[in-house]
Amino acid sequence: MLEIPITDIQSIRIGQTEDAEAATGCTVFICEAGMRAGLDVRGGGPASRESQLLNPLMAAQTIHAVVLAGGSAYGLGAANGVMACLEERGIGYDTGFALVPLVAQSDIYDLSVGDAGTRPDANMGYEAARLAMDAPNYRDGNFGAGCGASVGKIAGMDTAMKTGIGSYAVQLGELQVGAVVVLNALGDVYDWKTGKQIAGLLTPDRTALRSTMDTMKGMTGVAENKFTGNTTLAVVITNADFDKARLCKIAGMAHDGYARAIRPVHTSADGDSIYAVSVGKVRADQDLVGALAAEVVSEAIIRAVERAGSAYGLPCWAELKP
Repeated sequence: MLEIPITDIQSIRIGQTEDAEAATGCTVFICEAGMRAGLDVRGGGPASRESQLLNPLMAAQTIHAVVLAGGSAYGLGAANGVMACLEERGIGYDTGFALVPLVAQSDIYDLSVGDAGTRPDANMGYEAARLAMDAPNYRDGNFGAGCGASVGKIAGMDTAMKTGIGSYAVQLGELQVGAVVVLNALGDVYDWKTGKQIAGLLTPDRTALRSTMDTMKGMTGVAENKFTGNTTLAVVITNADFDKARLCKIAGMAHDGYARAIRPVHTSADGDSIYAVSVGKVRADQDLVGALAAEVVSEAIIRAVERAGSAYGLPCWAELKP
């Protein structure tokens, strides 16, 4: 099995824009011919748009774009700009009277970092879609939807840590499976192969890591408001040929990648969601692809830690590692 860049997977284009000063941005995945897509939401606080399009019972068999963005529910307007860009280029579902691009979106809560009043909007979505089509610019780190991402927030932002967006992909024969993850969890992050904590809740002096789970165990009573800025999002991309129902199952299996690397995960204060999209016709075993999806998600989480830079007063992995 060979590691490949996420951009080696054909038929999907990725564009990113961000407002570094405001600490927010968006990442857009476009397939001009339409991609089959499934979705599995495990977190208790998602901010999303057109999620029901991906229900296997719904009529549409393909969608044209997936948007990951910041801004919480305010940022869902970015999809309007993506739709406008696609419509201009003749991409969409032909209703007989107009082309309607089918665009699904999920957002992280990054309002606790940077400028809470600046959120991804239609202009930012349009530019990310334009870049995806004309000059794909995906890269890991503090870019796109990962611009304002952070982890370890159970004790507030003063002891949180900067993360970002990360990717990892593999090839096995003709089969390609990859993931892009926006890491913005309430909890801590662990290297799933060694079990070592690599990011998360900082000590009060911000020089080392401590355990979110241990901190929660020491709390008395019930924490009334954990909504300090959470949600981890992922898009799993494969060139294997699957329909919506099977992709929903693959997205569900991919959540094992979250569980291996994030503790705690899928809390009521997180909107943890995973899209799985098919952009090819390679014949492959569904369970193999689901198992690989979990692995690439875990690896992409590590990349989202290691390739983020310190920003907005939050230290990054490179500052803390021995």
